[in-house]
Amino acid sequence: MRERGRYIVVEGPIGVGKRELAEMLAMELDARLMLEQGEENPFLADFYASGMRNSFQTQLYFLLHRWKQQEELIQPDLFNRNVVSDYLFSRDQIFAELTLSAHELRLYNQIREQLVREIVKPDLVVYMWAPFDVLLRRVQKRPRKMHEAPNSEYLDRVVRSFNDFFFNYHETPLLMVNVGQVNLFERPEEFRLLFEKIQSIRGGVHYFNPSAVLQFDRLK
Repeated sequence: MRERGRYIVVEGPIGVGKRELAEMLAMELDARLMLEQGEENPFLADFYASGMRNSFQTQLYFLLHRWKQQEELIQPDLFNRNVVSDYLFSRDQIFAELTLSAHELRLYNQIREQLVREIVKPDLVVYMWAPFDVLLRRVQKRPRKMHEAPNSEYLDRVVRSFNDFFFNYHETPLLMVNVGQVNLFERPEEFRLLFEKIQSIRGGVHYFNPSAVLQFDRLK
């Protein structure tokens, strides 16, 4: 039997650049890229524009769409390939708890519990962390229509919830990466440091600050 490929998940709150990093890792690893395709959610624009109206439909669409993608990971032809994704399946719980009423959340959890049983756990989760003000600037620079973008209050709640979730996450190996002062997408040396770190991890929780490593190297 051939060695099983690695399944790597890149995670982080809105605006941190997880999709871009996932694309770079997939290219470097010759891996299959699995993206969440959030812009295809037909309820999302109205969700932002109306102050989180249609939250249950929005979350249920994401849940079922991600579950359908996750089903593909158990196919034999993918078992021996590297796979890189820009979302962790369980992250949907973060948004559900932020946006759903108690009755909606109860129903959502009943559906989710039936789906999560067959989900494949990743070999590594890379959590990209950045300060809120950095994330806000990045979100505001995105070429989106105003009604399709989260407001600052909602973004702040999302960032806090993501940090709480992943700072207490122990289901799989985890790499916490401080990307607040680095540009992985325009500075090859910073991406290379992160890639080498990812390649070396096989278990446990790890912390990495590429800018600090580069500064130390320059001082040597």
